[in-house]
Amino acid sequence: MTDNPRQLAFVTLRDIQRRGAFADIVLDEKLRQADLKDADRRLGTELVYGCTRRRRTLDAIIDRLAKKPAHQQPPDLRIILHLGLYQLCFSSNIPPSAAVNTTVDLTKVNNLSGLGGFVNGLLRQYLRLVEAGNSLESILQLPENPVSRLGILHSFPDSMIKFWLEELGESQTQQLCDWFNQSPSLDLRINPLSTTLETVETAFQQQEIIGSPLPKLPQGWRLSSGVGAIRNLPGYDQGWWTVQDASAQLVGYIVDPQPGEIIIDACAAPGGKTTHIAELMGDNGKVIAIDRSPGRLKPLKQNINRLKLRSIQVEVGDSRHFPQYNNMADRVLLDAPCSGGGTLHRRSDSRWRQTPDQIRQLSQLQAELLEMVSHWVKPGGVLVYATCTLYPQENEWAIASFLSRHPSWRVEVPNLDLPVEPTKEGWLKIWPHRHQMDGFFIAKLRHSGK
Repeated sequence: MTDNPRQLAFVTLRDIQRRGAFADIVLDEKLRQADLKDADRRLGTELVYGCTRRRRTLDAIIDRLAKKPAHQQPPDLRIILHLGLYQLCFSSNIPPSAAVNTTVDLTKVNNLSGLGGFVNGLLRQYLRLVEAGNSLESILQLPENPVSRLGILHSFPDSMIKFWLEELGESQTQQLCDWFNQSPSLDLRINPLSTTLETVETAFQQQEIIGSPLPKLPQGWRLSSGVGAIRNLPGYDQGWWTVQDASAQLVGYIVDPQPGEIIIDACAAPGGKTTHIAELMGDNGKVIAIDRSPGRLKPLKQNINRLKLRSIQVEVGDSRHFPQYNNMADRVLLDAPCSGGGTLHRRSDSRWRQTPDQIRQLSQLQAELLEMVSHWVKPGGVLVYATCTLYPQENEWAIASFLSRHPSWRVEVPNLDLPVEPTKEGWLKIWPHRHQMDGFFIAKLRHSGK
């Protein structure tokens, strides 16, 4: 157990590196074991996620200022340098002297005291360059090539930058990089079966928690600052709301469930969209929630109880193997497993895990799921396909391929007042920097019944 947020960040980053584990899982483990005040928990969290996001940039600074490049530094020393440089480069509320001194202290606590002088010297060298008027760009001595230049400056793999440049151009790519490198907002979805938006707003104001409604999302509320532990917010135990990003809330409205219908959520965990569907149909009907991971279904079961919903039936299994549901559902939601390329600000290490081979494998899985769950839909029914990624292989190409094989299906433009305009093809492509919400793709398909 530790009461030092910087030491917590160090041991978390070290475990992530050694185990190859996901940052959010390791950080959650460490925070449960730590004895930290809320402000220190926020600092430790920022350092872990910030150093993970900015890894390429921080390495480039080390490459520029040290005799040995970052990849040749001892692993623990490299992490300590990342922590110090992150605070100096990207954290505006930490005095430079405090950032340097606390980073040098980490060498002493972690049996690297002999390298304290080196850490102190490198961090102060960076400070001298800044004080002399050098920008981060000039310190890094960036290459002319826009792919490498933006990749180093904003800390993304070249492959991502190349794709965004082709899709968006340089100006919007920079905007998108800035979006993905900021801390994510916290959006809530108000449960209309238990309360009202006005009641929640009043309860939050009484605790001086500031937020605002999400435009054209009737149940949406966005908090504007750090709020501490989610479970301690007013209305949590009463089931007044659940955490769900604006884009994910939009999916439920596109499904447009009606009371008394049978709805199947094919890849339901962790269950935010499942519970939204149940709320939208007034908890009147049947929502079958399927996922192959029992562990990932636990939050859904907990939220079913907390939100006091009765219409949801949970099934464990692979949605490619449920022929008993053929021609049963009025509507099906396939929120497909994907590369997560639209939520890189929430999943700090996702940018380093995505590979072309992974995306090809996911595309194959998405095609198989789309094929199988389409059989669940009654003639005249609806299938909504959604992902939280931006790659055409997982989105536009998947739908085009499906439609080319199934002439009885067509894209249906949602007849709703939405915060995002449909494309000319009729689906929704949400770019975070344009729409101020997670990146998503949503296509609504209608079975003609033929």
